[in-house]
Amino acid sequence: MKTIPVTQGSGNVFADLGFDQPEEELTKAKLASLIRQVMRLNRLTQANAGELMGVDQPEVTALLKGRLSGFSGERLMRLLTTLGQDVKITVRPKPLGRERGRIQVVAL
Repeated sequence: MKTIPVTQGSGNVFADLGFDQPEEELTKAKLASLIRQVMRLNRLTQANAGELMGVDQPEVTALLKGRLSGFSGERLMRLLTTLGQDVKITVRPKPLGRERGRIQVVAL
């Protein structure tokens, strides 16, 4: 049986793939996923969701397909609020053992 080499990921696929701003990309992906979840829970079509969020249906399609280059994290947070979600940003000191701070999206 042939052994397949495995490399442990960092926890951020965008960092593993060498993106310039991996934390921002992961944040945007998680926010887009939350928008998708809210749409599904509320049984919103792309057209309905677009109307509520004030964007056209092709933009909703792009968002749902993970094409997020036209969306900032701030814009995605605003879209979540138009869908009736509260967005809370908490800033706190990083743990002593970590070199720098990080951005993390946590959904309740």
